[in-house]
Amino acid sequence: MTDAVSIRQDILTRKTTATQVAERFLSRLAAIDPKVRAFLSVNKDAALAQAKKVDEKLARGEKAGLLAGIPVAVKDNLCTIDAPTTCGSKILENYRAPYDATVVRRLREEDAVIVGKTNLDEFAMGSSTENSAFFTSRNPWNLQCVPGGSSGGSAAAVAAGMAPIALGSDTGGSIRQPAALTGTVGFKPTYGRVSRYGLVAYGSSLDQVGPFGRSVRDAALLSQAISGHDPHDSTSVNQPVPDFVGQLDRDTRGLRLGVPKEYFSAGLDAEIRTSVEEAIAKLVAKGATRIEVSLPMTEYAIAAYYIVAPCEASSNLARYDGVHYGHRSKDYDDVTSLISKSRKEGFGPEVTRRIILGTFALSSGYYDAYYNRALKVRRKIKQDFDKAFESCDVIVGPTSPTPAFPVGAKVGDPLSMYLCDVYTVATNLAGLPGISIPCGLTSAGLPIGLQVQGRVLDDLGVLQAARAFERELALSLPWPSLT
Repeated sequence: MTDAVSIRQDILTRKTTATQVAERFLSRLAAIDPKVRAFLSVNKDAALAQAKKVDEKLARGEKAGLLAGIPVAVKDNLCTIDAPTTCGSKILENYRAPYDATVVRRLREEDAVIVGKTNLDEFAMGSSTENSAFFTSRNPWNLQCVPGGSSGGSAAAVAAGMAPIALGSDTGGSIRQPAALTGTVGFKPTYGRVSRYGLVAYGSSLDQVGPFGRSVRDAALLSQAISGHDPHDSTSVNQPVPDFVGQLDRDTRGLRLGVPKEYFSAGLDAEIRTSVEEAIAKLVAKGATRIEVSLPMTEYAIAAYYIVAPCEASSNLARYDGVHYGHRSKDYDDVTSLISKSRKEGFGPEVTRRIILGTFALSSGYYDAYYNRALKVRRKIKQDFDKAFESCDVIVGPTSPTPAFPVGAKVGDPLSMYLCDVYTVATNLAGLPGISIPCGLTSAGLPIGLQVQGRVLDDLGVLQAARAFERELALSLPWPSLT
């Protein structure tokens, strides 16, 4: 197994064919996924047919796309015309979209080979993939542990070598946190950089589609393919897309690393603290400058997020009522009982919890006390970042306060689960780009993630800083043994 950039080069230089690459990854998927359970659906025939088209295109001497022949896994909250889109929920168990999400269309246009749809926490609500209505995905580094969430299936697929790259979505850390727990690279672009058209909505002002890969180069390549303005998405930013791949490498001298004291307080695992500090020290030794910064609103980010996101979820999920969309109960007396029973049968406990939270916070008499106040905190969080970036280029710290935890360890304690995203939710509230890269292993052999955050629309700067860390760390993680 190798990275996506190398696979593409081998296909273009005819050292191998897209069909051979697809067959190799599909074979590994068939052998490994019964243990990892990263995929909800696999479309072998469609993948091989697409790979054949790429080979025929190259044989005719035609120019191949940016992702020519590269197998890609797609999170199952992105609409695909040729495969189910379940969002990990029974309420959409039998749903097939009549169109492709914009990012999926762009994958096809760039000659990618989509191998399947990956598991997720139901409607992307969770940090462990245990909230999937179908099954829990496993961490390839330790099958007794979770891969993180909500994009745990995509992260596990890349970590286990079942796909070199994958798409996920990040509402409060759902790409970066599972990337940290699985030893992969996960990038959340600036809000609006990538179209949300065809991404089934959870928190519309927070959701953003982004890539997983084995390297920063992979993440940059996939970001290049999916970024850009889309008239179908009113929040899409109409700005030119930088050459993420061509401009990835930069000199570390003069790079100002902002290190927030709030990210190294109580609750951070000691091994993660040490690993992140050592990574920062390595870049400083190569000419970067460490600058202490403060993000004082960090302690309020989780509280603000768990008001804003459930409020938006309450609105977005109102359409799943057994009448307009989704599962329809077979046992009902009238319209009221139809809606009630359809939603009760279709939604899992975590989605139900967040809908109730959001509906309460938006209700008459509580709107100002909860939702409006959370929006004010959100503005202050953005101001914290703006002030910090006056003295630094990027902000660096841990991605997750803990490494991967055992399956079932936090299921009965929602607050403990929510705190898994303590370093990531503020990025979404502020609309910033952020990335997680591997920076070491714990004594138990579990991956540790380092997070880099940047200014709005400075996606290239974040990727460059992450690449600088990757280059200096020279960390070559072995493939998980999967035993």
